[in-house]
Amino acid sequence: MKHAYVFPGQGSQFAGMGKNLYENSAFAKKLFEQANEIIGFRISDIMFSGTEEDLRQTKVTQPAIFLHSVIVFKGIENNRPDMVAGHSLGEFSALVANGVLSFEDGLQLVAARAMAMQHACEKQPSAMAAVLGLEDGKVEEVCAAVQQETGEVVVPANYNCPGQLVISGSVKGIETACERLKAAGAKRALVLPVGGAFHSPFMATAQDELKGAIEKTTFYNPTCPVYQNVVAKAVVAKDEIKKNLIDQLTGAVKWTQSVRSMITDGASHFTEIGPGKVLQGLIQKIDKTTQVDGVN
Repeated sequence: MKHAYVFPGQGSQFAGMGKNLYENSAFAKKLFEQANEIIGFRISDIMFSGTEEDLRQTKVTQPAIFLHSVIVFKGIENNRPDMVAGHSLGEFSALVANGVLSFEDGLQLVAARAMAMQHACEKQPSAMAAVLGLEDGKVEEVCAAVQQETGEVVVPANYNCPGQLVISGSVKGIETACERLKAAGAKRALVLPVGGAFHSPFMATAQDELKGAIEKTTFYNPTCPVYQNVVAKAVVAKDEIKKNLIDQLTGAVKWTQSVRSMITDGASHFTEIGPGKVLQGLIQKIDKTTQVDGVN
């Protein structure tokens, strides 16, 4: 039976995150200070004493979660997972955990990704919404119908767990889809407080920016497979890992499918590494028989 390490994405941040690590570990303190230099501002100060509003800025959120997750991972003794995965942004943390990216390169890519996504959000208003209590197939059907009939962009963005799917698209497209999804029986269809339509065609310009940064970065052979969001299966080839990271910005996060693939391939124990417990909850909803815990 195999042990999988999984890493959270945007939304797991909280005020004061990482402060205990900084105060109780000289090694963690060194990495935080190194990160402050790499990013060019004291992200540790915002993490430890900033408001929730400060932490919600994409350029802060993404490096903060990556930093917290990787520092926790590096502090675990015998940290040798059999497989890794990350939810959206968390895929970069996973790629440090399986040796594909160095800490420094991973942080620089995450900072570049965050800025690219922020730029894309500023270019054109867009939105996301969480849809609860409806089958994935029905959500896909409604999104496709709205796109076909109105010309507005609406696509499935995050397959989080059965009965929880996040959609992404234009402001009008999301509003129309939410009305139709409620009429189709969704318990809730709730617009989310995010900067824009992540994992949709609205991120095409961010994809171009990130591609340039990824092409300049050294990728190493992995120590174990990574189950990537856009393909939901084990990947070990460096070039394929790169391509999937780029495609992820405009493609859906197939988290439900990824977790099921990991279980099919022998995972029986999942450990969430980093802030929060979001992934632990999702994994238990995907398969109640798995052992789930976390280190934060």
